[in-house]
Amino acid sequence: MNPVAMNPVPMNPVPMNTVPTKTLSTLDREHAVELIQQAYADGRLGTAELELRIEQALTATTSQELEPAVADLPQVEKAEETVRLESVGGSVTRKGDWLVPRRLRVESEYGRVRLDLSQAHIPHARVDIELWLAYGAATIILPAGATADADGVRTDWGRVSCKAPGRPRPGAPHVRVTGELPYGRLTIRNARA
Repeated sequence: MNPVAMNPVPMNPVPMNTVPTKTLSTLDREHAVELIQQAYADGRLGTAELELRIEQALTATTSQELEPAVADLPQVEKAEETVRLESVGGSVTRKGDWLVPRRLRVESEYGRVRLDLSQAHIPHARVDIELWLAYGAATIILPAGATADADGVRTDWGRVSCKAPGRPRPGAPHVRVTGELPYGRLTIRNARA
């Protein structure tokens, strides 16, 4: 009998306390970037640290790689509630000192929508506005320095005009507008000085 066959060399065992790694989705990375941007906006991070952590978050492929970028930051629930504003023929207006939610859905059949964020309290680095406007017009006024994009808005016979800068800037709110305006009009601009 061959003694090697009776006493095989042990294979490298897998440690029992190994934690499985989770592959990240785009939403996981986006949520991490939001936490980092919010920490910067709150004054918890400097510009260099902001850039480093965002790079870590965007290049992470597993939850273990992402963890160092957000471990010491206050966590915010991913599933924040969407605030809904609805009107059939009237107008939807928000202005002055109001609290802007993280996610806002505005539905209007024939009315007018005016969201003035120039003096509002915006506690989030990014705000998502979902706009469903069949007819009528919508105006979104941003604070000075804020950015916006309306790339997610679909229109048939309507018009979309975004006069605000489109690329997000560190420390400034970014508003992302999506939705449908079959015959409606949308104007996004910064507040006049």
